[in-house]
Amino acid sequence: MIDGRTRLIAHIGYPTETFKSPMIYNPFFEARKINAVVVPMGCKSEDYVSFLRLAFKLTNIHGALITMPHKVKTLELVDEASVSARIAGACNAVRIDQRGVMIGDMFDGEGFVRGVLRKGRRVAGAKAFVAGCGGVGSAIAASLARAGVSRLGLYDAFPQAMNGLSERLKTHYPNLEVATGSQEPAGYDIVINATPLGMKKDDPLPMNVDRLSPSTFVGEVVMKEEITPFLAAARARGCDYQVGTDMLFEQIPAYLEFFGFGTATSDELREIAQIHY
Repeated sequence: MIDGRTRLIAHIGYPTETFKSPMIYNPFFEARKINAVVVPMGCKSEDYVSFLRLAFKLTNIHGALITMPHKVKTLELVDEASVSARIAGACNAVRIDQRGVMIGDMFDGEGFVRGVLRKGRRVAGAKAFVAGCGGVGSAIAASLARAGVSRLGLYDAFPQAMNGLSERLKTHYPNLEVATGSQEPAGYDIVINATPLGMKKDDPLPMNVDRLSPSTFVGEVVMKEEITPFLAAARARGCDYQVGTDMLFEQIPAYLEFFGFGTATSDELREIAQIHY
């Protein structure tokens, strides 16, 4: 039941028809008896700057989830942003702290790393390779760096995206070894497909899977189907893996912590969600 004390979490993006967050967060709030609600709010790009600032003038606003096409613009609008958000070049969560300062953060990569750790794999000191240096790939790279990987390989078909991410990583993590320009996955402990390849049935694989060691942990960000052709090929090599939706459910506890709502496990969230992948 929404009342005058309900804390509002705006889910801002455009269009809103595909938004699934209310079907995950709101059942959780109800189960935990937290008086909060996630509300989709459709906002076009030309209205976003004024709308975000006005939304945070509401006395019962608690924070916002930010999705496309506004993640990049949000980084310019917040007063402070986490290192992960600055490396990713985008924010997907905003809150106001006790000082009245607008804080931005990015949790796409945090969800991926938490999923890897929950599966018993070591991230600190590991060597990781990220194919795809767009929004989600940059976020994953930032979180891997934060988690302490020793070497990070990057590849993108657009060198500008790849090199820009490399420079941002080196600025914030000067001791991290960053390698760019090669699609070669051999020699890495963790390998991630953060490209859109896999969304269509006739897409090529994002890398030469025959070069994967069976000991490599493989991750995917595509959520259209659970076992993408890339994951199927890696599984056939004997690799352990993480599906795209794991990243989604693993990042929600990080959002809850960011907004001060405690935490949860991904298993708990999956159990009570009103949507199933």
